[in-house]
Amino acid sequence: MEILAMILIVAGLFFLIVAAIGVIRLPDVFTRSHAVSLTDSLGAFLLLIGIAIYEGLSMNVLKILAVLSLLYLQNPVISHATLRAAVRAGLKPWKEKAP
Repeated sequence: MEILAMILIVAGLFFLIVAAIGVIRLPDVFTRSHAVSLTDSLGAFLLLIGIAIYEGLSMNVLKILAVLSLLYLQNPVISHATLRAAVRAGLKPWKEKAP
């Protein structure tokens, strides 16, 4: 079970690193939010499930599952609120200019 837990944790960390790179490399708030909301959810899910498997049956697993459920309830709402605030502030999506 420890090997499965480590595989899930490493896979989760990979997706979280991809999300961090997306925040740095992408040009505007709309594309950054898209990259972060998708990869962050998957990365956090894999990471937390891996930690729960590693911990075994204990009170910590209930806490991890509570964090996981709150994450999945709040991540879409936070992402939507951020983009709505960007639109209301007048930000326009990035368009590549022709050379």
